[in-house]
Amino acid sequence: MTQATAPDPLDILVVSRLLPWAMDELGQTHRLHDYDPAAPVPEDVARAVNVVLTSGGPGLSADLIAQLPALKLCASHGVGYDQIDVDACTRAGVVATNTPDVLTDDVADTAIMLMLAALRGLLAGDAHVRSGAWGRDGAMPLTRGAKGSVLGIVGAGRIGQAIGRRAEAMEMEVLYTGRSEKPDLNWRYVPDAVELARQSDVLVAATAGGEGTRNLIDRPILEALGPAGCFVNIARGSVVDEPAMLDLLRSGHLGFAGLDVFENEPNPDPAFASLSNVVLFPHHASGTLHTRNAMAQLVLDNIAAFAAGRPLVTPING
Repeated sequence: MTQATAPDPLDILVVSRLLPWAMDELGQTHRLHDYDPAAPVPEDVARAVNVVLTSGGPGLSADLIAQLPALKLCASHGVGYDQIDVDACTRAGVVATNTPDVLTDDVADTAIMLMLAALRGLLAGDAHVRSGAWGRDGAMPLTRGAKGSVLGIVGAGRIGQAIGRRAEAMEMEVLYTGRSEKPDLNWRYVPDAVELARQSDVLVAATAGGEGTRNLIDRPILEALGPAGCFVNIARGSVVDEPAMLDLLRSGHLGFAGLDVFENEPNPDPAFASLSNVVLFPHHASGTLHTRNAMAQLVLDNIAAFAAGRPLVTPING
């Protein structure tokens, strides 16, 4: 009986690290090279690298691709790939992969968490107890609930639909908009995003990032949501006109916001810190042990498939 031979070790440029156990597993089989964005890739490493390990934040630029003549795989942990130059990958014969599906539930949970925290004044309530104001001044002001209100979803993909199902379980009415109506969804489709915001109490951005959706949520949409409305963003900071959002939150023309993503990460606009009607989360919607383990395993599976010459599990452009 012929014993199968192990695939040759790969040379992996590590732009973004996985959990320690996954990095250990990669290091047992392959050669790992840490990437320093402040310096050129050493010439011997650049010639050898055939895999880049990255994530949705740093992505993979055309400039870095051009430095790596042997590159064939970009393995990213994260569902978003707007920072990966997919066109440049395709031109260079590089296949990019991501980690869809495994993070859907945690991201959807985070959207609901941010919505409730904003509507119910969770941070104000926490401060009310910690400061002694509850005993000194009595009850905090009344807040708003979710039951019976309307949730509008911008982008009814995997994550948007998971958010909608959770909202339905809370007895909210769900509406959505997107490039086109989805016949398999029972929720009402509203073609115009301004009209969707006007009909919604809560508006959630769950669309892809990238130049095609930059400032998709603009001032007219946020104004239509109104002074009692709540905007939740678990998509990308680029999808909303951030200066307009800050202006409307400060003036009270937009009631609340719950934000997991920002235009400038990890150093968002300092103006957010002064707003009491905003709940902030550090782009950590998928940040649970269960999901990060699953994401890491999917990256390992893609790299193992590439090394063995098998079809990739979750290709973006291949």
